Amino acid sequence: MIVDGKQIAEEILAGLGDSLRGIKLGIVASVGNPATESYIARKSKVAERLGVEVVRGRLEDIAAMCDGVLVQLPHPEADTLIPDIPGHKDVDALGQHSPVLAPVAEAVKEVLLREGVGVANKKVVVVGEGRLVGKPVAAMLRHMGADVVVVTLESGSLSELKDADVVVSGAGSPHLIKPEMLKEGVVLIDAGTSESGGKVVGDCDPACASVASVFTPVPGGIGPIAVAMLFKNLSTLTK
Repeated sequence: MIVDGKQIAEEILAGLGDSLRGIKLGIVASVGNPATESYIARKSKVAERLGVEVVRGRLEDIAAMCDGVLVQLPHPEADTLIPDIPGHKDVDALGQHSPVLAPVAEAVKEVLLREGVGVANKKVVVVGEGRLVGKPVAAMLRHMGADVVVVTLESGSLSELKDADVVVSGAGSPHLIKPEMLKEGVVLIDAGTSESGGKVVGDCDPACASVASVFTPVPGGIGPIAVAMLFKNLSTLTK
């Protein structure tokens, strides 16, 4: 089963209707980073469709005037900026006091629910421990009752993948995961993106779809759903 993330995102956005029209989303971003501009462009396109005004600027300025705020990663001052995001405006849930889940964690949860995948007492391997994917996804899966193992490229423990029931990868390493590293029938959620040969690719070799019972491709899998969940978070926070 190859998950159509674009279709799922469309359904989520359609459910928001006009609830966000006139709402302001503030973005703090470093300048001169092509990847950053690409991420912001994607979010801005969805914002325009929903009637959300995107405001870029310094955190102290946009926190006062916007309904939701995010620091677009990577950002050289992320460690000092993130703690200053007001909890009730933290759409990315990067701080300690946001009442919503991180958009990627929400996206992973949405795929699991839609595909009828239960994770309680299952071995789940999360590859990577970054702010946007690894940490929030691992925390969410533990809350759902999964037996979670977090591995990193540095730890050299990718052998853990072989007996995993579910794998969620957010390492940002092109085609890191190969079919022979996985067991037949694994639920494989690729939440890692990077560039290879001028194309956006995931952590998983596309051939992994041949052994997976559920597979999210890159592009077109978790990414669009996560963007939709960001705006769902914005809607939740404004209420």
